Formats: sequence, C-alpha cells, structure tokens
Amino acid sequence: MTDVTTAELLVKCLENEGVEYVFGLPGEENLHVLQALRHSPIQFITTRHEQGAAFMADVYGRLTGKAGVCLSTLGPGATNLMTGVADANLDRAPLVAITGQVGTDRMHIESHQYLDLVAMFAPVTKWNAQIVRPSNTAEIVRKAFKLSQTEKPGAVHIDLPENIAAMRVEGKPLSTDHREKVYASFQSIERAATAIAQATNPIILVGNGAIRAHASEALTGFATQLNIPVANTFMGKGAIPYTHPLALWTVGLQQRDYISCGFDRTDLVIAIGYDLIEYSPKRWNPLGDIPIVHINAAPAEVDSSYVPMAEVVGDIADSLYEILQRCDRHGKPDPYAVHLRTDIQADYEEYAKDDAFPIKPQKLIYDLRQVLGPEDIVISDVGAHKMWMARHFHCDRPSTCIISNGFAAMGIALPGAIAAKLVSPNRKVVAVTGDGGFMMNSQELETALRIGTPFVTIIFNDGGYGLIEWKQMNQFGESAFIKFSNPDFVKLAEAMGLKGYRVESGSDFVPILKQALMDDVPAIIDCPVDYRENLRFSQRAGDLSCDI
Repeated sequence: MTDVTTAELLVKCLENEGVEYVFGLPGEENLHVLQALRHSPIQFITTRHEQGAAFMADVYGRLTGKAGVCLSTLGPGATNLMTGVADANLDRAPLVAITGQVGTDRMHIESHQYLDLVAMFAPVTKWNAQIVRPSNTAEIVRKAFKLSQTEKPGAVHIDLPENIAAMRVEGKPLSTDHREKVYASFQSIERAATAIAQATNPIILVGNGAIRAHASEALTGFATQLNIPVANTFMGKGAIPYTHPLALWTVGLQQRDYISCGFDRTDLVIAIGYDLIEYSPKRWNPLGDIPIVHINAAPAEVDSSYVPMAEVVGDIADSLYEILQRCDRHGKPDPYAVHLRTDIQADYEEYAKDDAFPIKPQKLIYDLRQVLGPEDIVISDVGAHKMWMARHFHCDRPSTCIISNGFAAMGIALPGAIAAKLVSPNRKVVAVTGDGGFMMNSQELETALRIGTPFVTIIFNDGGYGLIEWKQMNQFGESAFIKFSNPDFVKLAEAMGLKGYRVESGSDFVPILKQALMDDVPAIIDCPVDYRENLRFSQRAGDLSCDI
C-alpha cells in the first residue's frame, strides 16, 4: 500500500475484515477516521447518541457473528459508548469499539476531555490497546477482530490519538484467518455418553452458545433421538423449535416457575452452549448436587454450583453427533416431563381470548407471536416486559428473539432493531420496550427514519419502572420512586415523521400491529399494560406445586 495516514490504514483494515457499517458520532478527535470513511465502501451510520451506536454494533454482532463496529470521540463520547460495549461483552456479542483521543503530546499533563480510555475500557472488554506507533495499526486491528470473534466472543477497544491518526505510514492490512473447527477429545465424549445413557431423568439446558455455533439442527436431532426434554435460557430461544414435543420452553426467571419442577426432579443436566452469565446455576442447582455434562465450545467456568462430571469442549454440533453415536439410551422422558409441557402449554393458551383492557402482558405477547412469522425478529428491551417476553414469546428459529441477559442494559431494543433491520431488511422487525427503556434511546428513531429502516416499536406503557416496582412489592410490600409521566407517544411519533398508534381496547392491538408492520416508516404503538399481573404471577409461583 502506498503512503497513507494511520486513519486511512485503519479503515483499509476494517474493509479487509468485511466491515459493512460503522455506527457512531463525529467528533474533533476522530476527524481523520471520518475523512477516511468518506472514501470507503463502509457505510457510516450517524447516530444520535454513542450508546445507541454501541447497541447497534452489539446487536449486529449477535445476529451475524461478525464484529459490529462503533466509533466515538474522546471523553464524554467514549463514556457514552461504554454501556453498549459492556453489554456486548457480557452478552458474548463480537464488537470493536474505536475511540478518538487527545494527541500523545498532551497525555502527560491535565488536558481538556482527556481520560485514560485504555484503563477505563479494560474491565468491559476482552482486550484493548492504544495505537501509539502507526506501523502497528494492522496488527492491532487484526488482533482486535480475531479476539472479538473467538469464543467466547465479546467486545474489544482500539484507542487512536488524533496526532497518530494524522501521521503518514506505509503498511497494508494483514490477511484474515479462517477459524477451523476444534473437536472434543474422544475420552470426554465417552464420559458424556456413559453419563447420559445411565441417567433416568435427564434434562437439556441450552444457551446462546448453541445458537452461536449454529448447532440448533444437531441439538434438535440429539434431543429427539434420545428422548430428552429441553429447556432454553432467555438467550437460547429458538435453539429448538418451541412446537417440538420435547421443548419445555424458557428457564431463567428469578422465581419459581413450572420448569423449576423439571430441575427439581432431574438426575442429570446436559448443559449445551450454556453460559453461567445467562442464568446462575445457583438458581437451579443451589446445593451443587445435580450431576452435569458440559457441552460447549469453551471450558466451563468455575462455580460451586456448576462442577461438570464430564466436560466436552469443541464444536458443539460435532460433539452432539459423536455422543449420539456412542449413547445407547433408549428410554423415554420421565412422564412428569410430558405432564410439565402440558401445564406450560395450558398456561400460555390461557390468555389467547382475554379481551381485558389495559391488556395483560401475556395477551400482548401471545398476539405478537400469532402475527409474526417464524423468521421475523423481535428485540426485547429490559424491564418487566422482558420477564414476560422471556416466559411467553417462543421461537421456532434461532436469533429471532434477542434478549440481553448478560449485562441486561435498558435502552437496547430500539437501536438494536435498527441493526436487525440492516442485517435482515426483508424480515419484519419489532422492538418491544417499556416506557422507561423507550425514553432512554427514543432519539434513535430519527436515525431509523433517516437511513430507511422501518420497524415497529411496541411500548408497554405503565407510567413507571415496572420491574423495580415488582421487586419492591415482593420484598417490602410497597413501592417507591418508580413513577413518572410520559409524553403523548403518538404525537411524538408524528412530530418525528413516523407513524403513531394508540391501543384503546383489548381488540385494537392485532389490527394496529398488522397495519404498523406494513408501514414504510418506523411506527410506534402505545399500549397500556396491566402490570397487576406481575404480583399475580409471583403469588402463583409461590403456590406452585410439583406434584403430578
């Protein structure tokens, strides 16, 4: 490559990594990078807040398996970026964050907007570095992408001082490597197969790692042939079709539910692509006495409630196939598992014809599932509605319901929906959010309108932080500091050039949703929700009996 600036070389390296989009905001200290992007096929998406940019990169990475890229300037731009970066890191989504920085000649003194960003990003990334020698740019970018996309994937950070960005350099991008599959040892496969064959009442717990590994088909075949019921984490939705007779749907609520009974009775948990950060094993194995088989691309974390008797580390699909060939288990699932699925299904269907208003969250989510196709994508924000989405929105396909449950940051749904629409422009995309989460990043609707990514935002409107109220009522019997007022969301949508709808009866939601999904601009649906169901669910959970 001929003599270029460091910023130009960095952008060439991004192109070499197959980057399609960079999400971010312009600033003085990243001007050279922005100038280089002007002459690049990479599309720069100007966002309205750095947090939105990071969330877009986060969801892009989770949906594609390729690192999403976000860009900010120094100081407040970088601190704004951090929440989304941390979310990607704990949700195991590949992300590369690039920050501008003061010149290296100003770092030894007190300087306007200067923070040690390498130190600041260290706790929320897998790796980060500052480019201090232009000639090291290609190595740093290649290492950043390699580490970000390697199991367990996560966030990395590159800090580029403005004087380094402007320096001339001779160099070229490094060739990218193709990750070969890593296979588990035959010894570990034999141990796993023996344990599964001897189990009387095994249960599969599947997490997001199985989806990242594209192991859904292998998982479904494994469970079907061995007659083992399957529960998924919030982030493992769609790993097995929810219509499958062995699917016990979602585990992960921080209180007892029907599926808790399945874990009470099991004599072996087969954890496939499960990450402890998705749902603490102390919730389902508090005494650490349930035997566990760990099947994953990465070794098990150390936890006193998660000590595998067999640890199968390698390509998940291949591991399942090899175990299946060696496992002579021909038993049927415990009759209780069949009974359990019947109870779960009946609870789900209970709200199918409920026409009360404000609408119960169970009914909203039931209707959403009926309207959307199996390939359509839902992005859930964080709040009380997330608990209901996790419990009641079921998936036939992987990566069709994105829930943040590692870092669990509010405000992710709306910018995440923009990324989902960029990744899958021909699929319907819905952001499901509470009124609290919506107001955290509602400004990104302007971004969506500007770049032409129409999707529907459903606001569960209760005028407060419903999840915190739920927790307060359960713990103290009273709530405090959780109520607020909202703008007129329909007028807000119209003022931004969007479509706005308000649900005013139990029968309104489905026709409004169908219309909104046909709109060629982003649409908002303001839906009053009856969160009295939160405490009713807690009461039912407390009374839950695991008797057949």
